[in-house]
Amino acid sequence: MCIFCKIVNNEIPSNPVMENDNFIAFHDLNPKAPVHVLVIPKVHVESFNDVSAEMMAGMTTFIQDVAEHVGIKASGYRVITNVGENGGQEVKHLHFHVLGGARLKWGHFSDADPKDFL
Repeated sequence: MCIFCKIVNNEIPSNPVMENDNFIAFHDLNPKAPVHVLVIPKVHVESFNDVSAEMMAGMTTFIQDVAEHVGIKASGYRVITNVGENGGQEVKHLHFHVLGGARLKWGHFSDADPKDFL
């Protein structure tokens, strides 16, 4: 069982932000912004490649509600999901990073030269 499934099953603690019947949001243990929340479905879905349109519709509304709940909806925020090894996915359970609370930089791509990836 993956770490996020264990969080859903209350087998390991998290710092929850909000939850409903289908999704849970909790603070990231290694935040990359003043606000860094992870949003996951309660059922195991490996990645964005495997998620249904119906689940994404519900998750979209939930993420918007999370952004409002943590106070970043009006000021702006970033939503990121990593897919697969090359995309940087470390936990094989669909999750979205919701980051905000400051003006965010583009980070690792800010000084990247595209020819380095060709």
